[in-house]
Amino acid sequence: MADASSTAIASRIAVRAGVATPGSRALPEEVPVALSFGGTTQAVMMATPADLEDFGVGFALSEAIARSPADIVSLEIVEADQGFDIQMRLADDVQSALASRRRKMAGPVGCGLCGIESIEEALRTLPDRKAVELVFSPDDVREAVRSLSIHQKLRAETGAVHAAGFYHPGRGMECVREDVGRHNALDKLIGAMARAGLEAGDGAIIITSRVSVDMVQKAVIAGTGLLIAVSAPTALAVRTAEAAGLTLVGIARGADFEIFTRVNRITQGRTSDVA
Repeated sequence: MADASSTAIASRIAVRAGVATPGSRALPEEVPVALSFGGTTQAVMMATPADLEDFGVGFALSEAIARSPADIVSLEIVEADQGFDIQMRLADDVQSALASRRRKMAGPVGCGLCGIESIEEALRTLPDRKAVELVFSPDDVREAVRSLSIHQKLRAETGAVHAAGFYHPGRGMECVREDVGRHNALDKLIGAMARAGLEAGDGAIIITSRVSVDMVQKAVIAGTGLLIAVSAPTALAVRTAEAAGLTLVGIARGADFEIFTRVNRITQGRTSDVA
């Protein structure tokens, strides 16, 4: 089934300079989206009902359920009463590993770190990205953020969604996905990139949200060496990025940004003296 509309029109009263005017506004849709593997639901997210195939593939990859898109034998979008169920069938060995993982789970899963059964798994060991050869100039960082902004069609229409994009210094913004949830937008991007055969190590992932540890984990698992965010990271996100060899750039607004880890991937101009 095709994705549902991402927006709805709502009536509203706009008050401008003390004057009330009736009218309408486009708002982003938000519906429950289940992610199911082998007939069993792994997680239910509140999400924008667009790019659901990308969402399913990206979630499976970023949550280490599948190793590659080839592990997903089939994917079907099934409409439910009030949302959608992304039903995926995995290769037999991958499905068996997931079933074993689920049997160990002590309680229900939630948003963000989904299907996590222990503190140790929440702070899981990540692939090492120190060897990723990638260099961005300050102009590349600025252009990546600017390009993401102009490609956010749903945000332009509604003003109420997050986005994640993949930027290559030589080719520009190659892929953008949007969603009401920041994790969902990143999962959709990861899925879209995997389905299109884009190598994450060739460019940077850019996000419109703050950087929590799970956003770093997803970016590292995707394979990039550079994550750029318009907001700030958490302290744990910085420590995790450093350990994994990920260059983390935050508070990227206009020509200004801050490099928190692995500065070697960003060419720098003159450094101001610090007293």
